[in-house]
Amino acid sequence: MAAIDALPPLRAVIAEHGLSARKALGQNFLLDLNLTARIARAAGDLAACDVLEIGPGPGGLTRGLLAEGARRVLAVEKDARCIPALAQIAEAYPGRLEIVEGDALAIDPLDRLTPPIRVAANLPYNIGTELLVRWLTPRDWPPFWESLTLMFQREVAQRIVAQPGSKAYGRLAILAQWRSDARIVLDLPPQAFTPPPKVSSAVVHLTALPSPRFPADPAVLSRLVAAGFNQRRKMLRASLRGLAGDMEDLLTAVGIPPTARAEEIELERWCALARACANS
Repeated sequence: MAAIDALPPLRAVIAEHGLSARKALGQNFLLDLNLTARIARAAGDLAACDVLEIGPGPGGLTRGLLAEGARRVLAVEKDARCIPALAQIAEAYPGRLEIVEGDALAIDPLDRLTPPIRVAANLPYNIGTELLVRWLTPRDWPPFWESLTLMFQREVAQRIVAQPGSKAYGRLAILAQWRSDARIVLDLPPQAFTPPPKVSSAVVHLTALPSPRFPADPAVLSRLVAAGFNQRRKMLRASLRGLAGDMEDLLTAVGIPPTARAEEIELERWCALARACANS
């Protein structure tokens, strides 16, 4: 812990570099190093891994990842004001932290990372869901990452782990649970952040499965799920009409009542329907 102890407190870093959080960048800084250490530990044994961190801000989680033994951290930060603060951390951990200034939605970090790779991040609220969907829907599977340990608004975290029959269950739950094991590992109140957001937050840990939980064509499954949940109050025979063959017959063939609604259907049945549609 010598390196992290030698660094100035995060509040002093924020004051020194004028790092007031910017709403336009979705910034809410987590300054409690005990909490950032807990998030880093939730990512698992990092000693043999490269870690991708998006939106490190002043570097609270970055410090935690390095202190917990990450082989190397690649930190992608859009806010140029944060770069000098992150450079201080890089000096304390020679050769283990690389900082990339830029937009995480526009940067391909893979040429800078060596497998095995894990992702750990207090994601900016305004791009968190989009990044997660990208990581869950690559062209090839298994993906570049072994696990994702990510901070979201609690509402989003609940949607990722939701089960059929709940209001939170939808497309995000199916995308996540089809190809990974997902669980909430930490809840955080607004008061844990500077400035406090208006909502609670939660950390979700997702572990990539070697192959999808049930066979299905990704494009077909995505199209069905999108149509079903975009009109979640409608019966499936109506919301899915026209997507393939005689939809009522296909629903019945895979054991789904045509009068059911999207939120009532478990993942295995969605995948069975995707296979039936692909073969129709």
